[in-house]
Amino acid sequence: MRNFESFLSPRFNEFLAYRQAMGYTTRSSRYGLRLFDRYLMDKKTDWDCLTPSFFLQMRADLSMEPTSVNQVLKTLRVFFQFLIRRGCIEQSPVQDIPLLRENITVPFIFSRKQTEELIKAVGKTVRKKENFFLIDLAMYLAVLLLARCGLRISEPLKLLRHHYLKDDRILYIEKTKFSKDRLIPVPKAVSKEIDNYLCVRQALKPDDQNPYLLAGKNQQPLKDYQVRSVFHQAVRDIGLKQKRKVVRNMNFSRPIPHSLRHSFAINTLRGIIERKESAQEALPVLAAYLGHKKYHYSTVYLKVADAQSRNDLLDFTLWQEWKNI
Repeated sequence: MRNFESFLSPRFNEFLAYRQAMGYTTRSSRYGLRLFDRYLMDKKTDWDCLTPSFFLQMRADLSMEPTSVNQVLKTLRVFFQFLIRRGCIEQSPVQDIPLLRENITVPFIFSRKQTEELIKAVGKTVRKKENFFLIDLAMYLAVLLLARCGLRISEPLKLLRHHYLKDDRILYIEKTKFSKDRLIPVPKAVSKEIDNYLCVRQALKPDDQNPYLLAGKNQQPLKDYQVRSVFHQAVRDIGLKQKRKVVRNMNFSRPIPHSLRHSFAINTLRGIIERKESAQEALPVLAAYLGHKKYHYSTVYLKVADAQSRNDLLDFTLWQEWKNI
């Protein structure tokens, strides 16, 4: 891990150690501090340079999405409050720097039919040759879990064998985002796919000691890039490849693996609505299943009712933009 280089590097390390000791994850904080550290080095700064005008200029210089710029500023606010508590400074130079107006992000949503087509397309990529079969089958299962259980892409890759409780058809998801653990029931059809994979794996590699449920090479799990690669190939195969579209303050995302998580949540809520049941009452259950820290985080899925409404919103926004040219 690369060290910090600016005059604030000892303070950065103290801050991260403190946050870690308090039980916080430090990945996003470290990312923001590295950007700040690099900027301090580029500008050859010292304590006297850290004025509000310096941070206003830094905010303008960061060539990033407004959401990312704001995340850096929020990290710095917490960092300088830490220095105030330590008695290093009397007031924060970044506290009153206003955040940028963030764009509205509208995720790509797979319809139920498109989800089925994607899963079939991934299934067709499984090669029958012995050298590739188990790896390809594991990648197919990873995509299947994203689509059928709404997992984040890191979650199926970290699963160990004992995290799958076959008799109960349950997966134990351990310490992912927000450092939460959760148990999730697996659909019967998905459970059969997992059982089939494990049986084939046992038959082809009876001495296999790989501890991961979805085994990669050399006792390692599958890699993130492998799953992304097969996902994007399947997207191309079913004709859904498209670029991200930015219209005014709205970002319409392209299909990415995380789109399957969004689609799972939205299609689940859509099914509840179609059965004339209460989507609001289902939100706490959905939040627990998805591993959200607070159930109201799941309410964002109510803003996009289904794939068609998302596409209608894109078409309308593009039409409004064209009309104003």
